[in-house]
Amino acid sequence: MAKFYDRIDELTALEKIETNSSSANLTIITGRRRIGKTELLKHFIENKKSCYFFVTRTSETLLCKQWQKELEISIGLKIFGNITKLCDLFEQIMEFSKQEHFILVIDEFQELKNVNPTFFSQMQNIWDSTKNQSKINLIVCGSVYSMMIKIFEDSKEPLFGRATAKLNLTPFTPSVCKTILRDFNPNYTKEDLLCLYMLTGGVAKYIFLLMESNSVTKEKMIEYVTGITSPFLIDGKDLLISEMGKEYGIYFSILALISNGMTSQSEIDSVIEKNTGAYLSNLHKIFNIIKPIRPLYTKETSRNIRWEITDCYLRFYFSFIYQNQNLIELGKYDLLKEIILKNYETFSGKTLEKYFTDKIKEEEQITNIGSWWDKKSQNEIDIIAVNDLEKYCKIYEVKRKAEKINLQVLENKISLFKQNIHNYNIQFFGLSMNDM
Repeated sequence: MAKFYDRIDELTALEKIETNSSSANLTIITGRRRIGKTELLKHFIENKKSCYFFVTRTSETLLCKQWQKELEISIGLKIFGNITKLCDLFEQIMEFSKQEHFILVIDEFQELKNVNPTFFSQMQNIWDSTKNQSKINLIVCGSVYSMMIKIFEDSKEPLFGRATAKLNLTPFTPSVCKTILRDFNPNYTKEDLLCLYMLTGGVAKYIFLLMESNSVTKEKMIEYVTGITSPFLIDGKDLLISEMGKEYGIYFSILALISNGMTSQSEIDSVIEKNTGAYLSNLHKIFNIIKPIRPLYTKETSRNIRWEITDCYLRFYFSFIYQNQNLIELGKYDLLKEIILKNYETFSGKTLEKYFTDKIKEEEQITNIGSWWDKKSQNEIDIIAVNDLEKYCKIYEVKRKAEKINLQVLENKISLFKQNIHNYNIQFFGLSMNDM
């Protein structure tokens, strides 16, 4: 059996919910596709009285039949008669849960809207009328982030306010990525680690695709990613079209511009030739793919905003794969690889900043972290980590090579930034690949 990594906090939270069997619990688990939600849940329910449902886009009758079998095999619940409606099946499950405690997992929950658009309303009525007598631990999980948020957090939706707990699964931290790479390649280099982070950002599925294909060095990883059968060539499109629908073309164009360094709305608007404010807002608030970055300690109302793609793989995809679709269609995978390698040092330098930001978040006791630049973007500071409780601030310059770090230049920039943090103890450092 494959080794299960990390997720200690999530498993602890789920175990805590599981011990509360005196009444019904409804937990929502969200997170981008490939993050490891299903693996987490299967690991959690192992050796517990539980049933796992996976929602497929099939007819309601077939799904009911399939789930009836699962219930009998998993928890011994025999449902007699020809049940063809999900609401009838759910009602029987909730009745059974009045006598017995068990876990029910429904994976890809949002797909139930395609199976029966009225089911969520029916589910709400059944849940509300039976939850106080029920002992069920119901866990619902979904990959289409925007739909899961809408189902449970939109006040107009029937299941609004019904969840008793929510978990959002995030990528593996730098230390977990290191552990995994070390397990598969004990002699890995810092370049191997940076490349792994650049391509996966800690997303479980991507890491294991590389590790299990023995792509454990920078060279092998780039070779795998640009191979004719590589999932990395198509996953960006597959991942987002289900979220964005028919307007995905405009969203993709915006993401491509951001990945190319056009990070202000005015720059994006000038290329797209329309006001993209609503699209940027959707990418941020609904799809959770980009976020606005302001210089640290700038007011929320400041227009000095840069947009950033938060997901390492998607940043890689829109920088290299999406913009070179013609090479893929022509079968010129060697040329695609050449383009990636040619731009690798510059591109991975930005990833190094994200790596260290994530590492500092994981290891340091901080209350705020970000970057800073002046109004003319002539002076920039890569990372500022602040502890407002103990009044100290650590400031970092990040370069791939240690010899390129100039602490005197950094100190000059700090003198411009200092006015934001009076009476704080300030320390400054250089971070290079040696510090990974």
